[in-house]
Amino acid sequence: MRIYLVVVDESPEAEIALRFAARRAVKTGGSVEILALIPTAEFVPWGGVQATIEQEARDHAEALVAAAAGTLIAESGLKPIITVRQGDASKIIREVIAGNDQIAALVLAAAASGPPGPLVSHFAGSEAGTLPIPLMIVPGSLSPEAIDRLS
Repeated sequence: MRIYLVVVDESPEAEIALRFAARRAVKTGGSVEILALIPTAEFVPWGGVQATIEQEARDHAEALVAAAAGTLIAESGLKPIITVRQGDASKIIREVIAGNDQIAALVLAAAASGPPGPLVSHFAGSEAGTLPIPLMIVPGSLSPEAIDRLS
C-alpha cells in the first residue's frame, strides 16, 4: 500500500499538506501517516520539572495528531497511521521513512508567503537529493478547491 507521510504542527501549511496527502491517498488506494514531532527539551536540572515539561510537550503533540486524524477521517474516510516521536525533526523523518518501505512520499507544504519553513528548507535545500522517496511540496497559497483539483 502506498503511504504518504505528513508532518503535522500548528501551522496552516500542515493542514494543506495533510489535505493534499489525504486526497492523493484516496485516489491511489493508499493511506496517510501523520507524524507529530516533539522537540527535545532543554535539560532542566530538576528531574520532576524536566518530566513535566516533556509530558506537556507529548500531550500537546498527541492533541495535534488527534485533531489532524479527526479531520482526515471526517473529510476522506481514511484512518491514518499515527506516530509521535521526540528529537531532531529531520533525523526522525529519515528514521520513519527507513522503517517503512511502504512510504511513497514525504508531503510538506511551503508557507503562502515568506520563507518556506525549516523542513521544506532542509529537505528541498542541501538535502534535496538524499531522500529515498519523492518529496512533494504543496504551495501554501492553494485554496482547498485547488488542492482537491490538483491532488
